[in-house]
Amino acid sequence: MVTSPGASGPVHPELRRVTERIARRSEATRSAYLTRVERWRTRPGRGTRLGCANLAHTTAALPAADKLRVVAERAPHLGVVTAYNDMLSAHQPYEDYPQRIRAAARSLGVTVQVAGGVPAMCDGITQGQPGMELSLFSRDAIAMATAVALSHDVFDGVLLLGVCDKIVPGLLIGALHFGHLPCVFVPAGPMSSGLSNPAKARVREQYAAGKVGRDALLEAESAAYHGPGTCTFYGTANSNQMLLEAMGLHVPGAAFVHPHDGLRHALTDEAVRRVVALARPAAAGGAALPIGRLVDERVIVNAIVALLATGGSTNHLIHWVAVARAAGIAVDWTDFAELSAVVPLLARVYPNGEADVNRFQAAGGPAFVLRELLDAGLMHADVATIAGGEGLRAYARVPMLQGDRLAWSVQPADSGDSGVLRPAARPFSPTGGLQLLQGNLGRSVIKVSAVPADRHVVEAPARVFDSQEALHAAFEAGELDRDVVAVVRFQGPRAAGMPELHKLTPPLAVLQDRGHRVALVTDGRMSGASGKVPAAIHCTPEALDGGPLARLRDGDVIRLDAPAGRLDVLVDPAQWAGRAAAGRSAEAAEEHEHGLGRELFVGMRRAVTSAEEGAITWQ
Repeated sequence: MVTSPGASGPVHPELRRVTERIARRSEATRSAYLTRVERWRTRPGRGTRLGCANLAHTTAALPAADKLRVVAERAPHLGVVTAYNDMLSAHQPYEDYPQRIRAAARSLGVTVQVAGGVPAMCDGITQGQPGMELSLFSRDAIAMATAVALSHDVFDGVLLLGVCDKIVPGLLIGALHFGHLPCVFVPAGPMSSGLSNPAKARVREQYAAGKVGRDALLEAESAAYHGPGTCTFYGTANSNQMLLEAMGLHVPGAAFVHPHDGLRHALTDEAVRRVVALARPAAAGGAALPIGRLVDERVIVNAIVALLATGGSTNHLIHWVAVARAAGIAVDWTDFAELSAVVPLLARVYPNGEADVNRFQAAGGPAFVLRELLDAGLMHADVATIAGGEGLRAYARVPMLQGDRLAWSVQPADSGDSGVLRPAARPFSPTGGLQLLQGNLGRSVIKVSAVPADRHVVEAPARVFDSQEALHAAFEAGELDRDVVAVVRFQGPRAAGMPELHKLTPPLAVLQDRGHRVALVTDGRMSGASGKVPAAIHCTPEALDGGPLARLRDGDVIRLDAPAGRLDVLVDPAQWAGRAAAGRSAEAAEEHEHGLGRELFVGMRRAVTSAEEGAITWQ
């Protein structure tokens, strides 16, 4: 159950209540998970567990000195699971990480092997393309690839190299299925600031309105995405990094240091030192902390609070449900909503502000946010982290180099930029950036932090589409130049792999800028970059499962009321109850099952759980 955070003061009553409810709900599954972790953790060591042929295959390609350490000295042997590829800007910096990690490990008398690679796709590249339908399921493919990499069962600790949208959740889910091993995430950092995100968004809207051509659009996009590192807006990738800090799975302060900064290299070396300490048993001076024990219900709640306090990606209402389930912990959207009611919004980072993550980092970054939340009793401080015995307080300090030595300093009391970061006593909003919507259209979520306050309630006639292409065609034809709630259905996990629908934001934003009352309702996703148009997303049950979106018709009046947490169609209840659900055409079904490898993911679509259950394909 929940313990008090000691010197950090009392935990907020609602935080305590939600955490205790999650613990009660998860008692059986968490207990069974920890039993499995302990059984695997207490097995005989590698040297006696593996046969001679197993060990020979393991060490065949190692230098003689490393082979001696693995076989004779039985020193800790680390595995690296990497998402490196050089097409994704966020993962390109990982190219030389294995060499650096090997050098750091040898200086500590331990050995390292790259256990395997995992796929890493970019939603920015596949946005609006058929490949986007593989995106959500790539998370579970990454989890499975992580399991394949670690299935050789020769490692004492793991370094996980990944940053972007589905990659971090996938690596984390995979690692939690090897919960007996200590694991440390190693980020690579954001790219330097280019064209500002608001300026980029304006050009996108101008292009959608026909005011500029493709050349101007490509010039703007290339000025925004221009170098190695993560994209600089606060979407899913950078939300990942904030949540890993809040979970104590990074070296403190590692999230948002540029890939080519000397501090980044020192933080990577420190990650090796930390996983070695975690891999050594207490009798040998180590901490012996497996990831399955580190990630408990308090750590999951800390991650949710960090997401809410920074207005992070809506994708994590899916991904962190799945992450929690991988550790035997059951959370749902009600938990998110009840925490959001008491967690203040402390950050304004694009799309819920104009700053990018580099400006966020300069203003105080994760350390400022975590300190403020800890001081307000809105996080569990007494959790295990990879940083050692201080609990989460270690993450309220800022890393720096003193000569060639890594050190941490106390976070300044004040924000470096009050337009980007504010203290918990003076937040941008008294509640978090995400809201649960319920009503006769099912359950869905909305990212309110990016939406102007006068757009939190929209009531307008529906225009119903079965694809985003159909919506674009209607916009181009001038059919949406009015108050409208655009409904895009048959986009859920089972129907189409739940693609992100960012391509809808520019045309809908154009309509909103013309003074119309506009909203989007969909069983698809919009991620962390949903922008200023109110969007009720992740609608569940999805239309293909007979969810209520399948019963909507053009002209039905829909009311989206974010403050009240409601999403309803204003149709006579008897008429609504008797209305038949529309089916998806055979042609549409065929289209979503073929081309660009989608055939290989049909089994996942058949097995997948609902969005609120984490869109999981492995349970």
